[in-house]
Amino acid sequence: MSFLDLSNKRFLIMGLANRKSVAWAIAKSLEEEGAEVIHSVRSQARLESLQKLLGERKAYICDVEFPEQITSLAEQVRADYGELDGIVHSIAFANYSEGFKPFHETVRKDFLQATSISAFSLVEVANAFKAILKDDASVVSIGISSTDVTAENYGYMAPIKAALEASSYNLAKSFGSDSHVRFNTVNAGPLKTSASAGIPGYLESYLYAEKLTFRKQNLSTQEVANTAVFLLSPASSGINGQGVVVNAGMDRNYFDKEVVRLAMRPEK
Repeated sequence: MSFLDLSNKRFLIMGLANRKSVAWAIAKSLEEEGAEVIHSVRSQARLESLQKLLGERKAYICDVEFPEQITSLAEQVRADYGELDGIVHSIAFANYSEGFKPFHETVRKDFLQATSISAFSLVEVANAFKAILKDDASVVSIGISSTDVTAENYGYMAPIKAALEASSYNLAKSFGSDSHVRFNTVNAGPLKTSASAGIPGYLESYLYAEKLTFRKQNLSTQEVANTAVFLLSPASSGINGQGVVVNAGMDRNYFDKEVVRLAMRPEK
């Protein structure tokens, strides 16, 4: 038996977008450990775009903005597979169609929509799937390591990701009353993903974050996936209600002498 003990376990991964997704890296790693992975994606169009990547893998359609689709997904998975050993929530959305605005100009409908999809959907998914999660199942959400940082080019998503984390912690408490289902978040530093590429000014932020890491090298998507896979496995049975930061030390290195030199004396 391997350390992770994932052989013959079954997981639902929600939020696959493309082969650069954290969700895809997690899925591939789980499969390499002998687990079965099923997917849910946002729309028929997304499913069609992923057909070649998914191959024969089972995938459902579920737009978590609509609670009835979450309920329907749980019913379909239960009918087709029975119980699950875990769920990965790798879903986020924000409407930046009008560009970034100062935080105080955030539009209510945009903030509430993003909160519904990116954070509260975890609560609705947990509730819908509670009956088919095994007693020792693990639910892992993908957060960010910078929820306390006021990044201008991340708009209003930092407080929403903070809500995702808090929801996960409270779900751990709530489920703990009658099960051993665990809830944790992987709080990742900046990554090279298709989603991040759409954020204005992201490249500069990404390169700056890299200078703050202890190793002077940003994360790979696989490093984030490795942490998620560990949290999904029985090997992490003692970890519950936690946010595991994976950012190569970025948040501990603000006073790196090279970064300070470049900020204070950029001409030298």
